[in-house]
Amino acid sequence: LQGTSNELYKEIISKTEVKLIASGGVTSIEDLKLVEQIGCEGAIIGKAIYEGRISLKELERFILNNGS
Repeated sequence: LQGTSNELYKEIISKTEVKLIASGGVTSIEDLKLVEQIGCEGAIIGKAIYEGRISLKELERFILNNGS
């Protein structure tokens, strides 16, 4: 995993009205915060969970704290 494509996501969101789901590259809760700030509707994080980079407990705290 090498990080999210934040610049690409920003460009897509600024030029369309599509509800974008970030896919690939999420390695931490910080990455989730960034894609949320950019305006993505969600993120695919399966590999990060599988590899232990994000725990289910961390994810639960993030969701509860962000009202997502």
